Amino acid sequence: MEPLHVTPLHDRHQALGAKMVAFGGWRMPIQYRGGIVEEHLATRRGAGLFDVSHMGRLSISGSEALAFLQHSLTNDAAALSPGRAQYTMLADDAGVAVDDAYLYRFDEDRYLLVVNAANRANDLAHLARLARRFPGVEIRDWSAQLAMLALQGPESEALLRRLLTEGTLPEARRNAAATARILGVPVRIARTGYTGEPIGFELMPPAESAGALWDRLIAEGATPVGLGARDTLRLEAGLPLYGHELGARANGETIPIFACPLARFAVSFAPSKGDFVGRTALQRQREAADLLRNGDATRHAEMPRRIVLLAIQEKGVAREGAAVFRDAAPAGEVTSGTMVPYWLPDTANAHALRPLACALVDSRARQGDVCAIEVRGRRLSARLVARFLDTRVPPRALPLL
Repeated sequence: MEPLHVTPLHDRHQALGAKMVAFGGWRMPIQYRGGIVEEHLATRRGAGLFDVSHMGRLSISGSEALAFLQHSLTNDAAALSPGRAQYTMLADDAGVAVDDAYLYRFDEDRYLLVVNAANRANDLAHLARLARRFPGVEIRDWSAQLAMLALQGPESEALLRRLLTEGTLPEARRNAAATARILGVPVRIARTGYTGEPIGFELMPPAESAGALWDRLIAEGATPVGLGARDTLRLEAGLPLYGHELGARANGETIPIFACPLARFAVSFAPSKGDFVGRTALQRQREAADLLRNGDATRHAEMPRRIVLLAIQEKGVAREGAAVFRDAAPAGEVTSGTMVPYWLPDTANAHALRPLACALVDSRARQGDVCAIEVRGRRLSARLVARFLDTRVPPRALPLL
């Protein structure tokens, strides 16, 4: 077995008493001394600080960079002006995600593609194969030279402003990006994240400067957050996890991209894109998904199952693989599920836990349907909902109960 990689902040995690685990080929903190619940709640009410340096950061430049990205990714890179970012996917010809990713354009002549840690090597190989048609593109792996931190939560902007020494934060809209100096060091900053928070940033400093930035953010009041709370936060936000709600699952099943609700933000059929990998399959998926959304199941066979959110209405935790039933008939299974903490409304410090799940179920299921999830020999009632979290009124994301 190959030794695990460590981020530039590894020693700091250990000094903070973090429980370290293997994740995607990396040794990462799953939680700190306070625990997952405390870290989740601190993010929702204050500012959570995450080390996400395990993610892959790929620089893409050259005279054919845009043409290459238009062919290789599902979103419209031509719509990405400097100072903007977009959610996108690497697809295969069948319209299945090789990976989901974020594409940033901090500079006029360069793009930065952030991919999942466990997929970085496969993504690089996939992109290298596609790049053979584009001799004017240059792909470089910047993962070692740039660190990556996420600062998420309602207090994150005020905290970050206190540390700016030159330049400004990205404008106040989702996916805005900018480069500024923090503590005298140039840092790429974007209003992106994986928590569902309406206010949040991802920061990419030089790797050698990451430790000082991490220390100062904590000194200013940020709470270190591990992978455990990162997962409960993304589940509460209804965000997909590769290998669970996207791509190839552990059982070998592949999920069509349009089976995931976020596909509508990640896939573009704009004329400026031209042909791209997976386009034909994705067009058929979108057509079938649109029909099913309108109650027309004539193309159900093309999109037999889709990802939904299930709010469980009884005590019990639905884990990955738990069977889901609709009208007493098997309908699918849970892809992610756990107990998620939330602040009780109209209280100062009281909180509670609620069981939430993502599931891959029969695509004829509709919002509001009541399903059953089998947990330890009994069936728990669960309702298909549009979302678990209300992020429409910043600065806070509020639980929908």
